[in-house]
Amino acid sequence: MSTGSRPGQPALSAQIHLMKAQSASNKSARQARTSPVPAVESAVTPAGTPSAAAVQAAGVACVKRLPAYLQMLRVLQGEGHEYVSGTVLATTHSLEPVIVRKDLALTGAAGTPRRGFRIADLITNIEQFLGWNNQTKAILVGAGNLGTALLGYRGFENLGLRIAGAFDLDPKKVGAWVQGRHVQSMEKLTPFARRLGITLGVLTVPAEAAQAAADLMVQAGIKGIWNFTPVKLQVPEGVVVQKEDLAEGLAVLSHRLRHSGS
Repeated sequence: MSTGSRPGQPALSAQIHLMKAQSASNKSARQARTSPVPAVESAVTPAGTPSAAAVQAAGVACVKRLPAYLQMLRVLQGEGHEYVSGTVLATTHSLEPVIVRKDLALTGAAGTPRRGFRIADLITNIEQFLGWNNQTKAILVGAGNLGTALLGYRGFENLGLRIAGAFDLDPKKVGAWVQGRHVQSMEKLTPFARRLGITLGVLTVPAEAAQAAADLMVQAGIKGIWNFTPVKLQVPEGVVVQKEDLAEGLAVLSHRLRHSGS
């Protein structure tokens, strides 16, 4: 005999369960969209560069955008502005406002409704995230044309970087003064770096000398190498290498220029 359930009841019950499931799913999605992005703690390595955890959480693109924000914020601060909106930062850098808000949230910055972000606080947050709030000392290996130019670049001070010593493999350059630094021999690199606790190095030697110079830097305790050579360096685990390939940049520029339609 029948259980007494009305026709269509199983279908109605299934529909109710489906509606509840969809409601729960929509609620979870809303919470995910509205939940603030946690700031990344311990974002800086001993070498003075963003840690792997910070870069992974923020994304390399975000880390690359932060210096551009910082430069604009310093200009606005110099002009006497106290607050800036995320929309202004986004428009200036041709970005969507949501991208800027996510970038800034990762540094722990919090804006004020209808006023935006307090510029002084925002500068502090970005500098702390990037490790630029404390000056990082570095050594430079390769006092040639590019090395000389980098030694003379005063903008590094605004980025929390000071090149404390210059070294070269060429005996003809050792002993010379370049941009206020006394060029020393590579034999003096290790005691110099360890005495000052330097763990960041800039590499600007010719390609054929790059790996040997990098090996000496690692032996001296350098944990981060800013590589301006075209060589892909082989370094032990725990040593971070940031390669700046001028040829790649020129290739991109040339390609865009040829296809710009002008």
